[in-house]
Amino acid sequence: MFNQQTINQHTLLSHPEYSTQISLNWFDAEYWQQQGKIVGSKKGRATAWFFCHNNLTAVLRHYWRGGLVGKVLSDQYVYPGLEKTRVYQEFVLMMTLCEMGLNVPKPIAAKITKQGLIYRGDIITQAIDGAQSLLDVLKERALTSSELTKIGNAIALFHNRGVYHADLNINNILFNDSGSVYIIDFDRGEIKAVHAQWQHANMTRLLRSFYKEQGRNNVMHWQQSDWQQLNSAYQSALKSTL
Repeated sequence: MFNQQTINQHTLLSHPEYSTQISLNWFDAEYWQQQGKIVGSKKGRATAWFFCHNNLTAVLRHYWRGGLVGKVLSDQYVYPGLEKTRVYQEFVLMMTLCEMGLNVPKPIAAKITKQGLIYRGDIITQAIDGAQSLLDVLKERALTSSELTKIGNAIALFHNRGVYHADLNINNILFNDSGSVYIIDFDRGEIKAVHAQWQHANMTRLLRSFYKEQGRNNVMHWQQSDWQQLNSAYQSALKSTL
């Protein structure tokens, strides 16, 4: 399914296509900067770095804690055993989602660094060609009727397959350059028994993110009727969980 190797205190996971290329340097943004291969960045809770190497354009993301705990522990997590780390679980989940044929970024590699009772982590995923998040689009223009339907259908497809996303929001739903919908950032995600309760909670979280970003941004082309159309398409595509 994937390759695993240990180098001192580091455990590296890699997609079989890239296992012979991966080294510790791949997880160092400064290394890519020195090589002149950084091609972009995106700021969220922390900076995600885009680099281009050979024919691969990829995204390097470090794991940072959020909330009040994050202000104290920043990027440190209690080590629960390799297979229970957030890094390992996200990488394995994304490998599984790719094998299921779902629109997620291909996982390239991940690193878990253990020091005593704590660990830190990084993950590299393939960049999505021409990616624009829903927020990026809404800052420029309104979503079309076709796009709203595509989004609803895409989320329903994931939910019908039991794919739970821990933080479904408009920054984590993207269009690629041909207009297909992708979902990213599966930290703390999982495949679970299909049930209306968590599906509804996912959609409620997504709706909150629309309102939250509308309050943050001076210009955002979004209205309640857009949600009604998106949710209608989602409900139509969703298999009954009763």
